[in-house]
Amino acid sequence: MASLVSRYPFLLSLLYFTVVSLLCPVRSGDAEALLTLKSAIDPLNSLPWKHGTNVCKWQGVKECTNGRVTKLVVEYQNLSGTLDAKILNQLDQLRVLSFKGNSLSGQIPDLSGLVNLKSLFLDTNNFSGDFPDSITGLHRLKVIVLARNQISGPIPVSILKLSRLYVLYLEDNNFTGAIPPLNQTSLRFFNVSNNKLSGQIPVTPSLIRFNTSSFIGNLNLCGVQIQNPCNDLNFGPSLSPTYPNSKPSSKRSKTIKIAAATAAGFVFLIICLVLVCCFCFKKEGSSMVEERNKGVVGVERGGEASGGAGGMDGNNGGRQGGFSWESEGLGSLVFLGAGDQQMSYSLEDLLKASAETLGRGTIGSTYKAVMESGFIVTVKRLKDARHPRLEEFRRHMDLLGKLRHPSLVPLRAYFQAKEERLIVYDYFPNGSLFSLLHGTRTSGGGKPLHWTSCLKIAEDLATGLLYIHQNPGLTHGNLKSSNVLLGPEFESCLTDYGLTIFQNPESLEEPSATSLFYRAPEIRDIRKPSTQPADVYSFGVLLLELLTGKTPFQDLVQEHGPDIPRWVRSVREDEIESGDDPASGNEAAEEKLQALVNIAMTCVSLIPDNRPSMRDVLKMIRDARAEARVSSNSSDHSPGRWSDTVQSLPREEHLSI
Repeated sequence: MASLVSRYPFLLSLLYFTVVSLLCPVRSGDAEALLTLKSAIDPLNSLPWKHGTNVCKWQGVKECTNGRVTKLVVEYQNLSGTLDAKILNQLDQLRVLSFKGNSLSGQIPDLSGLVNLKSLFLDTNNFSGDFPDSITGLHRLKVIVLARNQISGPIPVSILKLSRLYVLYLEDNNFTGAIPPLNQTSLRFFNVSNNKLSGQIPVTPSLIRFNTSSFIGNLNLCGVQIQNPCNDLNFGPSLSPTYPNSKPSSKRSKTIKIAAATAAGFVFLIICLVLVCCFCFKKEGSSMVEERNKGVVGVERGGEASGGAGGMDGNNGGRQGGFSWESEGLGSLVFLGAGDQQMSYSLEDLLKASAETLGRGTIGSTYKAVMESGFIVTVKRLKDARHPRLEEFRRHMDLLGKLRHPSLVPLRAYFQAKEERLIVYDYFPNGSLFSLLHGTRTSGGGKPLHWTSCLKIAEDLATGLLYIHQNPGLTHGNLKSSNVLLGPEFESCLTDYGLTIFQNPESLEEPSATSLFYRAPEIRDIRKPSTQPADVYSFGVLLLELLTGKTPFQDLVQEHGPDIPRWVRSVREDEIESGDDPASGNEAAEEKLQALVNIAMTCVSLIPDNRPSMRDVLKMIRDARAEARVSSNSSDHSPGRWSDTVQSLPREEHLSI
């Protein structure tokens, strides 16, 4: 062996490096990659990154997993220059990447190596060139924000490959050409305003939900979404342009008319047959209900016919319709809670009720059910009737049914059959807190409430949430403004509590982007169970929504960090300058607002163990209210002041997402 090594000295080196590589763990190259990146784009030395320190504690590194950087948020740091694809692609464990609010320029580089990327924020820079086609191959990508740059060229059709796309913000650029026919059902936020786009806006289920504000500033766009009809002969950007008035065109037009008339006749015939069949089935179903009071299997498939458009995107309910019940299978309506056994309606009354869709979400759809007697209830139809198992479902319903508190919407009854599960609640006609704050708008453009109203709502919700938490192992799990309903005296009441157990962990469907940012970072993977500290985090986000009138359409903690107090103050000052003074402007009001901000800040701590319990949160709120009563005049707390706040509230908009 010695002679072999002496003859081939390189073998000794090879042996040495092999042993070292086996004995020493593989060291991440993320630190070196970030330092190389800094040298290229940080001429003012704004980022205090240094050799030999823990990369996971560097400014802007928001999250690490197994020593690898998974969330890099470097915003408003006066960065300039161009991004190098080779450097960035070394950070292949990134889930979130944000360079928002800098002065980066040039073409957005090839990011195809970031295979784990879910959110990309490159807005408010000086990027130019074409849309980065490489990112359309990142199949896990959900959020793309490229707004306020100088990007030009077409929006590639390959963006249709991003099946999980939630947010697409491309406003204030120089994009040209047609809008691709986006068909992702997950798409919730979309804006291409102030570009140079042209042609017909595709009428897809994903794009039809957006209004003029998502397309404004594109002079050559047309379509139903912006109430600007396209030329009859313009068959859309994907086909031929407008044909001139010529003889061949007249023949083509005549052929099209004949074909259309034939198709219309055929459709009319089909509709007539369907109506006859529906009439027969309805007559047969009615006789069966009268003959025997048995269970049900299904509501009208998908709920579309029974309620029209869902409320989750800001629509005000839907068409009036009725629950359509099939008579096969057995089921029963079980009333819950002490004193609820003698209700004024029966299963048959519920089966005959007309229904209107209030909202749809990942757990199920919500309906307003009006019985023939005029009695109204809210019915939630669970999406997956097979999960959890029957006995577990029954036990959990019995547990939730025992909860009775002034700040909870009472759960009155449930129904289960082989393929159907329904939950019945009291009906709240005054709508939701979301409606109070934002009206019918879902863009986050609401107005903050008077500080006395914020205190009152906060105390109502904290009281209800503490009551839930006093039951071992029980959480709300889905706290947000659309799940807060307003009672007869406009008191705030929690609904949809304790239902996350009905979310199938194997389901691929995920909550909307807005719902996601109410959730604590540690449970944003919907497969992870909700916890009481996670509820506290959601309460903090909701409190910030009360104080600013802004929906959490992005991560508030990530976006504003330790500057949340200054952000809240600036938002409220903007309202004061516009003439809508949500605070009284005096020193006492400023103290109470600061107290609420401090409470919110403790709740949204990124470390679950650092968040207070709901008991401590409630005590802090009550202390602030007690001081407010002493230091402020009584007119701020009169019942009329609160009632005046809600007079413009749109009714019956529960928005159960």
